[in-house]
Amino acid sequence: MKATMMKNINQYALITGATSGIGYELAKLFARNNYNLVIVARDQQELNSKAMEFKQYGINVITIAADLFQRENAFSVYDEIKSREITIDVLVNDAGQGLYGEFKDTDINRELAIIDLNISSLVILTKCFLKEMTSRNSGKILNLASIASKAPGPWQSVYHGTKAFVLSFTEAIREEVKDFDITVTALLPGVTDTDFFNKADMLRSKIVQDKDSMADPADVAKDGFDALMDGKDKVISGFKNKVQVGMDNIMSDSAAAHSMNEQQKPADND
Repeated sequence: MKATMMKNINQYALITGATSGIGYELAKLFARNNYNLVIVARDQQELNSKAMEFKQYGINVITIAADLFQRENAFSVYDEIKSREITIDVLVNDAGQGLYGEFKDTDINRELAIIDLNISSLVILTKCFLKEMTSRNSGKILNLASIASKAPGPWQSVYHGTKAFVLSFTEAIREEVKDFDITVTALLPGVTDTDFFNKADMLRSKIVQDKDSMADPADVAKDGFDALMDGKDKVISGFKNKVQVGMDNIMSDSAAAHSMNEQQKPADND
């Protein structure tokens, strides 16, 4: 372990959504393993606070405040890193958000912004840094998918659709770069105890009523970190989620959609 950590000195991991939830826990793991960090989020104050915490591990931390709901800002993040002459050895695309409600009733502009965050900004950052990784024949990319990628999601139709894209996209580019010394991994968490459900206006959903059944974001992050370091294509975090994905794989899409509808509809709809 010590030899591996020493090898990471002078390497940089770029993590979006690094100030909370799974992204924050991933940033801690990379810091503990001697990676320098570039952390990206919208709130500069939060970034400064987390940077002070991460620096206690004896690493360098660079903060970039950027709103990745606007996809042009993903190009700006890349340009800023290039201007600082920093090489990104690991890219972690964690930033993502959902929106709860039936599609006929939800705000289309918010959904389009979520598509830009969950898909467009992820694709932009991946393309920019993957080009550099292939040119030097080294690098790692971890994309946050979700078990939502494996089934249609009534009450979160756009979110589930974006995560299905992320998983498919990640598996495709992994195959394209298989002859390079590059790892591309998808992390598929289930219901996790983060602020995601509050931001998605989803607190009345049946699936989030039992907080005791939610996964610890630190455990999810560890699963993703270990899978990336082991060169795996993807990891489903948590035994219960592995079982659910297994069931979704053998059900028809319509049956999987019905099952997800029963899990995600408002608790007061029964």
